[in-house]
Amino acid sequence: MDVELTRLPGIGTKQEFVTGDGRRVGVLTHRDGHRELLLTAREDPDACVATVPLSEAECNALGTLLGAPNLVAKLGDQQREVEGVNTAQFPIAAGSPYVGRPLGDTAMRTRTATSIVAVVRDHVVSPSPRPDFVFAAGDLVVIVGTGEGLKQAAEILEAG
Repeated sequence: MDVELTRLPGIGTKQEFVTGDGRRVGVLTHRDGHRELLLTAREDPDACVATVPLSEAECNALGTLLGAPNLVAKLGDQQREVEGVNTAQFPIAAGSPYVGRPLGDTAMRTRTATSIVAVVRDHVVSPSPRPDFVFAAGDLVVIVGTGEGLKQAAEILEAG
């Protein structure tokens, strides 16, 4: 599915896609950082029929609802044939010792034999994040490993 990016001088940017029934669904990101969810009329793609202002936390929640389950489902489909390999997702809570720190500080692979395969932030998926990727509160971390390794990974992200 194609996502169109439109720069709106003096306002910000609009990212949108066309649904199967011809409506446009998008997000307007204003220059000051606040966002609005947009929905257009079927008959007139320039006529906005609904806008919903979203806080940062609401953007994260919506992104998690829409993006992360799809990513995890795709990873799960790809790994069904590998016995003993599981995929799980863990949030980076505001109290996590890794907020503001790079992924490499977790030493996740060394400590748990798991791999961080993606991080979802603000409805944007960062696949295969590098060791210098810096975590933020609200990130959703997608990890692949054994059941025991995933349990250890959750403990590390929560307590260090």
